[in-house]
Amino acid sequence: MAFSLSLSDTPRKDAAFAIFLSEALGIKRSVLWDHCDGNEKEYLSSGGVMKELALREGEIKTFVLPSRGRRLIAIGVSKEWHASGVPMKKFAIAYRAAVRTAMRERIGRVSFEAIPEARRGGADADVDADAGDRYETAAANIAMANFEYREYRTPTPSMSMMLQGVEFVLPKDAPEGVRRAAAGGLKRGLVIGEETNECRRLQNVPGGDMTPDVLARHAVSLARTLGKGVKATVLGVAQMERLGMGGVLGVGRGSAVAPRFIILEYMAGRKGERPVVLVGKGVTFDTGGLNLKSTEHIYEMHMDMSGGAAVLHSLAAAVRLGMKKNIVALVPAVENMPSGSSYRPGDILRTMNGKTIEILNTDAEGRVILSDALEYAKRYEPSLVVDVATLTGAAMAALGLRYTGLFTSDKELEERFRALGDAVADPVWPLPLSADYENDIKGTFADWANAGKSGAGGGASTAATFLWQFTKDAKGNQCYPWVHLDIAPRMTAIDEEWLAKGGLGTPVRLLVRLLEEK
Repeated sequence: MAFSLSLSDTPRKDAAFAIFLSEALGIKRSVLWDHCDGNEKEYLSSGGVMKELALREGEIKTFVLPSRGRRLIAIGVSKEWHASGVPMKKFAIAYRAAVRTAMRERIGRVSFEAIPEARRGGADADVDADAGDRYETAAANIAMANFEYREYRTPTPSMSMMLQGVEFVLPKDAPEGVRRAAAGGLKRGLVIGEETNECRRLQNVPGGDMTPDVLARHAVSLARTLGKGVKATVLGVAQMERLGMGGVLGVGRGSAVAPRFIILEYMAGRKGERPVVLVGKGVTFDTGGLNLKSTEHIYEMHMDMSGGAAVLHSLAAAVRLGMKKNIVALVPAVENMPSGSSYRPGDILRTMNGKTIEILNTDAEGRVILSDALEYAKRYEPSLVVDVATLTGAAMAALGLRYTGLFTSDKELEERFRALGDAVADPVWPLPLSADYENDIKGTFADWANAGKSGAGGGASTAATFLWQFTKDAKGNQCYPWVHLDIAPRMTAIDEEWLAKGGLGTPVRLLVRLLEEK
């Protein structure tokens, strides 16, 4: 059954109520209170229940109301929630928590109260826009929470139940401007949530079933499904050889499955408008190559194509949202496998732009394949290039598991990406990108080395500095504005985020907002 998300003035009889409670707003001031009958109001007003409803932030309790047996999910939030001042990340997690609780309790439908901006009312354009953004974020995160990767599991009665529908109950006197903004926000948010989940689904596919060829066929199928002039091109080995893509070919030669270079083009903007190019790392399984990963670090390396999945489905979301933009997604797709034909430490690879790379570590393969993709991007004369990659464990060491690493030499882009990430609860944090790191990655026998040689740490920055070289021309001038997102810290969900285990879909929400505003 398809999941539905809607607005209503009256809750469905078979829907549970989900109410956010704080010191500033008790249950009697909720829109949903008006839809309780006399017995339910009497029950909720009793001293014992009122005490139970005095929740701390993050605390969740469920109740069964008398007479109709309606379920109630009560979620404790901060007092800023009802003043519209809660940070978007907390806002998103509260909705996820409500949905995951409903799934655990095997509740099929949920009625949420109106989001604060809509309850406050007012036809002011800023209020309406804020309401739209809040509904968009709520919808995207409801969809993300209502997701489980079960394609390889045998169904059992103990499995949590997927939600069939969610509705937001507005006050009957809600202004038309707020209603329009809310409806638009829900529609946009559901698309963004669905494409984020498609990214997560791809991330979770086991490496044995997700090869470069499978990923390429997915991109072709995606373009066919999207229609609207989306064009898919897949380069094979012979075509990459003619282009001189020594980075992609070198990393891929150890696998029995040939590498692919995936191109999706969506040119719905003005003729001559310079496109945004999204580049995603597509290592469908990373053993580390001859520098084989340990048992501890090889698990989940089927998700080393997370960047590729993210850029494909960010473009898909843009198409489905009807954006009139020029957008290109590039995904170099390889397996990094050990074999008699694998590239070796000490090998020198010549990339598409003629620069050579000395291989010091075959497990630093992501930057090697991205070097060709960043060069290929130049042929579009882009207005912006954003590359997305699960690139370094060093980014995780620096940031933990709560922020994507952000690298750019453009301070305005840095500030913009931080603001965009905060606005959609997909946060990023800047790390150093500087020519000071170039000495660490200069090759002894080639132009550049694919790993830092100093042993002094800073691996996330040396990796970003390596990529930076391939955004430049032969004279060292940067060819396009560029941002590198190291999503290794945000590859998978952590417990406190109220999402299913596995891929997280970072940074689809951020990229979609970027494309909306670009």
